Amino acid sequence: MDSTSTTIITKKQSNHGRRLVLLPLPFQGHINPMLQLANILHSKAFSITILHTLFNSPNPTYYPHFTFLPIPGTANEHLSVFGAENVVSLLMYLNEDCMEQIKECLVRLMLEDEGVVCLITDAQWFATQKVADELKLPRIVHRTSSIASFHSYVAFPSFLETGYFQGFKNDDETKSRALVPGLESLKIKDFSKIFPSNPEASCKVLERMTQGTRLARAVIWNTFKELEELELETLNHGFPNPHFLIGPFHKYFVASSSSLFVQDQTSISWLDKHPPNSVLYVSFGSIAGVEESEFLEMAWGLANSKQPFLWVVRPGSIKGMKEHELFSDGALGKIIGERGYIVKWAPQQEVLAHPATCAFWTHNGWNSTLESICEGVPMICSPSFGDQLTTARYVGDVWKIGVVLENGFERGEIDCAIKRLMLEKEGLEMRNKVMNLKEKVNFCLKKGGSSYSSLEDLVGYILSF
Repeated sequence: MDSTSTTIITKKQSNHGRRLVLLPLPFQGHINPMLQLANILHSKAFSITILHTLFNSPNPTYYPHFTFLPIPGTANEHLSVFGAENVVSLLMYLNEDCMEQIKECLVRLMLEDEGVVCLITDAQWFATQKVADELKLPRIVHRTSSIASFHSYVAFPSFLETGYFQGFKNDDETKSRALVPGLESLKIKDFSKIFPSNPEASCKVLERMTQGTRLARAVIWNTFKELEELELETLNHGFPNPHFLIGPFHKYFVASSSSLFVQDQTSISWLDKHPPNSVLYVSFGSIAGVEESEFLEMAWGLANSKQPFLWVVRPGSIKGMKEHELFSDGALGKIIGERGYIVKWAPQQEVLAHPATCAFWTHNGWNSTLESICEGVPMICSPSFGDQLTTARYVGDVWKIGVVLENGFERGEIDCAIKRLMLEKEGLEMRNKVMNLKEKVNFCLKKGGSSYSSLEDLVGYILSF
């Protein structure tokens, strides 16, 4: 690895124990939990090196206790061309074109005095299993989503191969609402939207991710036993590796700043002006986007509910509309009136923990869903793709702590869902259920709790290498 092909390592000396190398996927929803996991393991006397792409690179100044090593050839001009709409192609590029650079980085680290005891990668870096095998380096996989969604990923290729979805039409109401055999929490219409744009290519990625997970020494999950105990039992049949359920990660420490976006702290001062349990928080994460027509339906649904709301409208999240066009003619302000407050990005964990927050309208990314559960906030679910479909069904139909919008973005259904959750008895029942899960979270992280014990087991396992 010559000096012209790599940037300078950002390194801080550490007197901690043996070194772990962590490799996150370059998306906000994957970087956050990996850095949280790094903090957890650092607290257990491991030294941490973060191996990362230059595309969506984490900010080393927020983590002075870690070493950061960028992977050569992964700058924005190489990877940003794929865009948020082509995640599958980006995953294939990362796994097919970056392995030599990653191998060079690992060899370099292994030759240093501190060495490397273990490589921990996002499960979507599936090709790193071969690299780890060649270097005789133990590899542990970190899954950034739920066990339930992993089951759906494992099953997806076989359903596609057998032609199960052939002839399916979204307007076939009877079939669309039928349950998927063997995955009874999911409806057929959910399964067909997991990877709607390129299901064949998605299958290849899923099959390789599944194989890479099966061959790994172990799997670390950002979930907790009390939430997914039955799903874990099913998982153990096909994946006999050790499984360590040590989540929710973000509850171990005060929130650290790993956001790729600037957080608008006026969100909190605005919430301070509202009484307890009175505000709906709306945010669809760092990737999901909506059409202009869907955005306007959202605005009308929010306005018609007559409930206060804090709405995150991320720049670029409205397809075909520039940011300045959103507010240029004042039309949006006329729709939402004075009840709504719009920001580009919010400090989500603080918002969900705020006494004024009553409910969360979400895309059901796993981090967002866990954060909502941890603060006892029921959800309105608008999943877009991937694991979000499974998570939404579990929120609505299994855990019964939220409402799934079945018809996309339709102002009448939005209005009804908001009132259901914030004003009606059913919403109170959902709040009570999610508050019960919040209590289980608090217990599982204490000494003797399931996540606490699983973390101790993980540390012992790594030290056995």
